[in-house]
Amino acid sequence: MSSKQASDEQGSGRRHGGRYIYEELRKQILTLKLKPGAPLDEVSLATQFGLSRSPVRDALARLITEGLVTILPNRTTLVTPFEIEEFPNYIAALDLLQRAVTRLAALQRTEEDLERIRAAEAAYMASISCGDFQVMTERNKEMHMEIARAGKNPYLTSHYERLLGEGQRLSHLHFDFLLSPAGSSGMGRDHGEIVEAIAARDADAAEQAAHEHTMLFQRRFLDFMQQNLTSNMRVG
Repeated sequence: MSSKQASDEQGSGRRHGGRYIYEELRKQILTLKLKPGAPLDEVSLATQFGLSRSPVRDALARLITEGLVTILPNRTTLVTPFEIEEFPNYIAALDLLQRAVTRLAALQRTEEDLERIRAAEAAYMASISCGDFQVMTERNKEMHMEIARAGKNPYLTSHYERLLGEGQRLSHLHFDFLLSPAGSSGMGRDHGEIVEAIAARDADAAEQAAHEHTMLFQRRFLDFMQQNLTSNMRVG
């Protein structure tokens, strides 16, 4: 084996190792295979993935920046908890940022931005029929991120991405309901209103459509909670 081939293989292995751990842990967190509050031990994870602690540490650091992993004052690392009682605060934050980034997109977007937004919207709509909820939530997030990037404010975009990641976890909490006829009604159509308002550079309409989109997410989640709670109640 030549030195170049050896170097390429080593580089590929490093990229694969760190990226794979990050992507696998992120997937497990977003799909709730790793529950909120679950501990994450570097040594155990390194053994599980058959790699050193260094790529595990790098993966955890990236997940921390995304808000999916938290380090406690005692240095314990765990999947970021989410208390249902905090849902109103989450919705308030999501609504503010979603309105802001969408309004900015209507004001700041270029034709290239609009093309990327439309392509992301088309990819999301195509994913609805694929039956893979993980793909759906990723496509949904990417569509909203393209809108945020079009607003040209990286500070808002960064915070918005963290909220979208939390939204993915909440979506997976009730994905069976979302895919049911009751939950999937109108799924995706509200994206169209947002995109067309951005295309028309109508900031007020874009902000209003973004607000309605947040309220739809809230309504679906509360409908699920109501259905879930009442289904466990015994009558008589």
